[in-house]
This record gives sequence, C-alpha cells and structure tokens, in this order.
Amino acid sequence: MLLNTYEPWKFAFSAQTDFDNIKKDSYGIIGVPFDSTTSYHSGARSGPIVVREASYGFEKYNINFKSSIDTVFYDFGDVNVVPGNCEATCKIVEDTVNELLDLEIRPITIGGEHSASIGVIKALSEKYDKLTVVHLDAHRDLAFKFIGEKYSHATVMRRAHEFGVDLVQIGIRSSSAEEDEFVDSTYNIQTFKNKDVHRHMDAVQYYLTTVDTPVYLSIDMDVFDPAIAPAVGNPTPGGLFVSEIEDVVKSLSYKNVVGMDVVETATNKLGENTAVTAAKIIYDFLSLV
Repeated sequence: MLLNTYEPWKFAFSAQTDFDNIKKDSYGIIGVPFDSTTSYHSGARSGPIVVREASYGFEKYNINFKSSIDTVFYDFGDVNVVPGNCEATCKIVEDTVNELLDLEIRPITIGGEHSASIGVIKALSEKYDKLTVVHLDAHRDLAFKFIGEKYSHATVMRRAHEFGVDLVQIGIRSSSAEEDEFVDSTYNIQTFKNKDVHRHMDAVQYYLTTVDTPVYLSIDMDVFDPAIAPAVGNPTPGGLFVSEIEDVVKSLSYKNVVGMDVVETATNKLGENTAVTAAKIIYDFLSLV
C-alpha cells in the first residue's frame, strides 16, 4: 500500500472494501452515470465523479451538527449503465442494490438523472412490507408517461407509487394538471410545497416524526433554489435553502432510513456549486446516522 496517497474517485472518509469483512447494516455508495432521458439540461452522467471529488473539501467533524463521520460506510464505484436504455439501466441498478441488500448494506446512490431511483426503490419495496419515500424535488415526477416513455426522470415517483410505497413530497413548485389530479385521487401522497417549507418548517419536521415505516430519502438537486444549485436538469426558481435541507435530513436521522439518493447534479466541472452542495447532503447524512 502506497503512503501519502488517496483515492479521489471514492467518497471521502469511505472505508476500504474488504468483502470478507463487510460491516453489516452499514451504508454503501454507488454511482449511476446516466442521463439519457434528460429533457432540458444534460450532463448528469458526470454527477457521480464531481460529487465524489467535492467530498474532499469537508472536515471529518461536522460543526453544524457537532458530530463526526464515525460510521463505517463504503464506496463501491459506479454501476455499468446502458446509455440510451433507461429501463435496462433501472434493472441493472435494481440488481446491484439487491446485491448490496444481500450483504446487509443500505444503498446511497449518486446520480445521474433521477430515473436511477426507480431501480433502487423497486428493490427496497420488495424487501420491506411498508416503505415511505421522502422525495425532495421541485417537480412531482408523477407522470404516467413522459414523451411516450414509462421509464424517465419525470416518471420516477409514479413508478415508485406503483410499487406500493407512501410518498412525502417536499419542495414541490412545478406540476402538470394531470399529476395534481393524480395526487388528489390517492390517499398516500403528502405534499409540502416550497412555500410550506419556507413558512412552516416546523410542520414539515413534525410530520416526518410521525412516519413509522422504513424511509427512503430521494433528493433531486433541483429542490434547491438555482442560485444555490444551478447545474441541474430542470432548474426552477423559488427553491429551498441549505439550512432547510439540513433540517429535513436531521429530522430523518432519527428514523430507520434504509437508503437514499442524491441525483441530477448535471455538471462536469470540479468544485461547481451544485456538486459541492450535493456532496454536503451526503456528508451531513453520514455525520448524523
């Protein structure tokens, strides 16, 4: 082993991967470098690289939460995707997550476009009888089809809902009329729009304390205001602030979070605002669990 070197393509503070001595019930990072259904700003396939690189800018001690990254977690690298084939890529992600679950590892996915979450949620929904997906996003992502495709960044949560999960959507500020009608027609989708978060974060936090199932946390980087995270697939003004996301992550850290993703970082520029902010979300989560 060479001294005075580090592995820049693994998330900072991740443990050496020794499959004979994997710590059970820990977290494992996978990247999904895929953006083939992107409908506006492409580039999310570079997200896993730039988010990992940005993670090296943080201290092991997290001053905001007065905690350190003491938990053992792993970075298993990137999934081999099929460019141009979203359904096939989702199936590969699902199979990869099932391998992690067999090792008793909880997945953390770095995207890549949001469609990557379909495969993760499918695997987790089959493992757990009940699952709540806490979905932070500017958009509902509840289209049945988008431009004729069932597997797309805009249909993620519709597919998830079909798997039988409950949804809590936070930061929403863009939706089609059909998506709103679908939400009104079902009983297990709770919505907190962007202004609800800005004005009533205490109500959001209280609601999260009432969730009594395993939780999957899915964060589309466009939930942030574009002034904070501009390099996303579909930037939408009026977004959330870093401190608000911190509050949500802290509230969920007391729950049984069985996986998470941070997706739609659409840049190949090292040190770009969006990449650094995405790395911070994962860093904060790992500081708290």
